[in-house]
Amino acid sequence: MEPLQIILIVVGALAGIALGFVLGVGYRKKVAEREIGSAEAEATRLINEAIRSGESRKKEMLLEAKDEIHRSRTEHEKEVKERRAEISKQERRLEQKEAALDKKTENFERKEEELAKKMAAVAETQAEADKLRAAQLATLERISGLTQEQAKQFLLQTVEEDVRHETAMKIKEIEQQLKDEADDRAREILSVAIQRCAADHAAEATVSVVALPSDEMKGRIIGREGRNIRTLETITGVDLIIDDTPEAITVSSFDPVRREIARVALEKLIADGRIHPTRIEDMVEKARKDVDRIIREEGERACYETGVHNLNPELVKILGRQKFRTSYGQNVLNHSIEVSHIAGLMAAELGVDVALAKRAGLLHDLGKSIDHEVEGSHVQLGADIARKNKENPVVINAIEAHHGDVEPKTVIAVLVQAADAVSAARPGARRENVENYVRRLQKLEELTGSYPGVEKAFAIQAGREVRIMVKPEVVNEDNMILLARDIAKKIESELEYPGQIKVNVIRETKAVEYAK
Repeated sequence: MEPLQIILIVVGALAGIALGFVLGVGYRKKVAEREIGSAEAEATRLINEAIRSGESRKKEMLLEAKDEIHRSRTEHEKEVKERRAEISKQERRLEQKEAALDKKTENFERKEEELAKKMAAVAETQAEADKLRAAQLATLERISGLTQEQAKQFLLQTVEEDVRHETAMKIKEIEQQLKDEADDRAREILSVAIQRCAADHAAEATVSVVALPSDEMKGRIIGREGRNIRTLETITGVDLIIDDTPEAITVSSFDPVRREIARVALEKLIADGRIHPTRIEDMVEKARKDVDRIIREEGERACYETGVHNLNPELVKILGRQKFRTSYGQNVLNHSIEVSHIAGLMAAELGVDVALAKRAGLLHDLGKSIDHEVEGSHVQLGADIARKNKENPVVINAIEAHHGDVEPKTVIAVLVQAADAVSAARPGARRENVENYVRRLQKLEELTGSYPGVEKAFAIQAGREVRIMVKPEVVNEDNMILLARDIAKKIESELEYPGQIKVNVIRETKAVEYAK
């Protein structure tokens, strides 16, 4: 195809496209003008309708507002009327109350005047009564021959005697009632405790005698110029008594542990047969280790038997030393174990802490392990040891109070007191030498016979009872009760004794006449 033709075709195509575009734009313009016209007509219609609906809504709202105003005005007028009526009612009520108050005021003033008149009349009557009383007192003083103070003293004395008599009778009645109840309950608790705690009845004797195979052994123990016995006494700190007793040597020492070490060492030396200073030193050292082991084992055994756990090792060791300590012939460790059991049984009966009661019972005589080494009573020493090892305050108080040195603060302290008395007072538990026994009975009779009105006093029942004969013309029935109470308090404060002492006051009046 030729170039000219191609150009013509291209120009024709462009002309056609341009003509189509012009025709299209004109058509779209007409369509748009028609749409705009219809939109303006629709808008004009909508505006007119909105104006018409607004006018009608405005009229409706005005009507509603007028109705609301009218209704509010009606309600307000009604409320105002009601309030005015209520105010009128309250005004009438206030007027009535004011009238009643005026009436009461008038009545009060009238009663006040009447009361003033009555008071004046009472004052006159009182003055007349005072005059009559003075006249009566003067007449009574003249008739009785006593002044007013003397009569008052006589009445007070009479009343005091009556009150003293009634007080003594009431004390006797209450004491008897409480004693009966307490005795019954105490017997029940103690019987159960003792029944469940079966201990040996025989007191343990302190063994300080070492048996010898022959009297020839005495010379070997003494040694050349006494060197063996001096060495043994120096190392152990005891005294060896070699006398005419056949085949026996007595070991004497205030320290029971040292005495036990010396006894064990002496038995080892006798069994070994080689007795000289070097061998003595070796045997004493072995004996000391054996005794230390025994002390520890005995302390652990006591804790195991009583069920007391978590005890300080130092306390266990001190407790084990009681194995070699006796009191009135009673082994202190066995006594402590027994007290622990009895206190625990009584605590169980009373519903108290059993473990704490057993602990306090086991440790109550702790001071007896060292009372021969340190100055002071075993009570105070035991309390100090327990306090040093941070024991329970209840246990410390029980240790301090088990002999009445301080006031017991807990039930457990009282139970330890009772258990200690039960363990010490049972038959065969302890023994006392004759001199101390006789001295205690004499002191008991002297103390009870020193009271005014006491004719004779007898200590009977091995010092467990004191029988007092009083003069009937000096001590009357009422004073007997007070006298027995005072004597019991004085015995508690001045004497030391196991168990308890019964104070029995006897007043006997006899009338003798002869028929001729």
